[in-house]
Amino acid sequence: MASKGIFLSGLTFIFIGILELAFISFPAEAAIKKYQFDVSTASISLIRYYHLHGNRLDLLGDEFLSFLFVSPQIQVRNVSRLCHAKPIVTVNGRFPGPTIYVREGDRVLVNVTNYAQYNMSIHWHGLKQYRNGWADGPAYITQCPIQKGSSYNYDFNVTGQRGTLWWHAHIFWLRATVYGAIVIMPKQGTPYPFPRPNMEFNIVLGEWWNTDVEEVVRQGTKMGLPPNMSDAHTINGKPGPLFPCSEKYTFAMEVEPGKTYLLRIVNAALNDELFFGISGHTMTVVEVDAVYTKPFTTQTILIAPGQTTNVLVKANQVPGRYFMATRPFIDVPLPIDNKTATAILQYKGIPNTVLPSLPQLPAPNDTEFALSYNRKLRSLNSPQFPANLPLKVDRKLFYTIGFGKDSCPTCANGTRLLASLNNISFVMPQTALLQAHYFNLTGVFRTDFPDKPPTPFNYTGAPLTASLGTVHGTKPSLSKIAFNSTVELVLQDTNLLTVESHPFHLHGYNFFVVGTGIGNFDPVKDPAKYNLVDPIERNTVGVPTGGWTAIRFRADNPGVWFMHCHLELHTGWGLKTAFVVEDGPGPDQSILPPPKDLPAC
Repeated sequence: MASKGIFLSGLTFIFIGILELAFISFPAEAAIKKYQFDVSTASISLIRYYHLHGNRLDLLGDEFLSFLFVSPQIQVRNVSRLCHAKPIVTVNGRFPGPTIYVREGDRVLVNVTNYAQYNMSIHWHGLKQYRNGWADGPAYITQCPIQKGSSYNYDFNVTGQRGTLWWHAHIFWLRATVYGAIVIMPKQGTPYPFPRPNMEFNIVLGEWWNTDVEEVVRQGTKMGLPPNMSDAHTINGKPGPLFPCSEKYTFAMEVEPGKTYLLRIVNAALNDELFFGISGHTMTVVEVDAVYTKPFTTQTILIAPGQTTNVLVKANQVPGRYFMATRPFIDVPLPIDNKTATAILQYKGIPNTVLPSLPQLPAPNDTEFALSYNRKLRSLNSPQFPANLPLKVDRKLFYTIGFGKDSCPTCANGTRLLASLNNISFVMPQTALLQAHYFNLTGVFRTDFPDKPPTPFNYTGAPLTASLGTVHGTKPSLSKIAFNSTVELVLQDTNLLTVESHPFHLHGYNFFVVGTGIGNFDPVKDPAKYNLVDPIERNTVGVPTGGWTAIRFRADNPGVWFMHCHLELHTGWGLKTAFVVEDGPGPDQSILPPPKDLPAC
C-alpha cells in the first residue's frame, strides 16, 4: 500500500480502435500503481522515473519518488504488415501494447476508457485476484463489458506472485492486437533464485491477419466453418524478414559477448502452440507462468497460447547475427499458419549486412519433443519457494473434451461446429455470472455441471462422428466448489470428430500438473504415476493430443472463475465452463463488494 504519504497516480487505457497504455513504477515499498488505458486512445500515469529505450522501459532507480503523467490521445489509425494496412485496436498506439511493470506486493489501479467501436474488457492473465473477481476481466463472466464511451477502474493487488504474466482483451477475438506483458519484480532485496542477468528483454509472440479479424470470425460463423487462419506469426508484433514488405518490421535484440540475458517470453497467439529457438544458442528455462522452475537447458521451448516462459541466454557464441524463430506445433492434420516468424539476436558492433542463420526447430508434428519438454518442467520446490501441493483430494472431477456439430440450415454444410466439456457446450450469459452469484440473481446460470461425462466411451479410440447429443441449453451450467476444498481435475481429450491438443487456462488460481499421458486416463493405474514431489505449478496447461492431463488446486479463492481452452477458436465454439467457489466462514474469506463503477449490461 502507499506509505509515508507517497501519492501515486494511475494508469489509464483508452481504446478507440487503438488502446493506449501508460506505465507503472517500482516503489521501494509496496505502493499503489495507477494506470489509464484509453481504448482507441490511451493515457497512463505512474510513479518513479523510467527511461524509454526502444520497446523497453528501464527503471532508473527506486530512490526516485517523482510523478510522471502521460496522456496521449490516439485515434483509429492504420498499421501495416505484409504489404497490407488496416485499422486495429492498440494500446498507446503500439502493437503489441506496452509492458506493465510492478513489484510484488503493489496495488495496481488501471482505468480503462473505451472509445473503440467494440465493447471491451481486459484480463490480467495469471493474476490470482484473491476475493476480487471484479478485476479479473472476462466479459460476461466477472463483469459486463465496458461500453463505447464508458470507463471502468481495475483495482487489484499483486500478492505472492513474481515473474512474467500478461494482459489481453477478453471479449471476441480482440486480443489479436490488444495484449502486452506484465513484469512483476520480486520484493525489494529479494534476489532471483538463479544468476542475475545483465539485462532482460520481452519476447511476445502473436499472430497477424491481413484483414479485419472480427470480420474473419463473422464470416466463419456465418458459414459454420473455422475462420481463415492467420497470415503470419509475429515476434513483438513483427513477422520478420522472411515475409514480404517486412524488412523494417523485424525485432532486433543487441547483445554483448560474455553477458547473460533474461528473455520473458509470452505466447499471445490466438490459436497456435509455438516452438521458439535461437540459432547457435541454448536457453535455460527458469520460470513458467510466474512460477520458478528447476533450471534446465534446451535449444527449443514449446509454449502454448496463454503461457509464459522465462529463459536465460548467454551471449557466448562467435559475434554475429542469429535468427530467433517461432513456428507452430500441431500433431494432427489440420490446416494452420505454419510459416516461420523471425527476429534477430545481434552482437554489438556487427553490421546489418551479416546474414543471420536460422535455428533448427523441431518438426511441426514432433509429439515426442512436446511430451519430453513438458516432462522436464518441475517446480523449484525450495524452502523459500515451496510447492504447496494438496496431497489429500476432497473432490475428483473428470472432464472430457469433444467436438460436435449443430444443425444450421443457413451454413455451408447445413451444420455449425461446436465444442464441449462433458458433452456440454457453454452458453454465454447476458448478465455477468459473478454479479448474478453475488447478488443472488435467479435464472442466469445453473450449478448442475456434471463431475464426469454422462456417457462413458472409448475416449481416444476410433474417430466418432455420431452425435452424443451435445447440450447447450439456454443458460450456462457451472460447477459449485466448497471453499478451501482440494480439487483434482482430469482433462481428457477425445476423438469426437478429431483429437487435438488443448491449452486450458483457469482464472483466479494456479494449479499443479500432477500427471499427463496419452490414451484414456486409467483411474486405477495412472494416479500411481503422479508426480507428488515437485510438479510444475502454472495457470495454463496443455492437454496432449489424444491424451489427458491431471491438475490439483485448493479452492481458497471465492468467486466465479472461468476455465476455458485458450485456443480462441475452441473457446468461441463453447469449450469453456466456470467454477462457483463458495465463500468461507472467515471475514476475509468472502467475495469483496463490487466497485461502484462496475459496468452494467
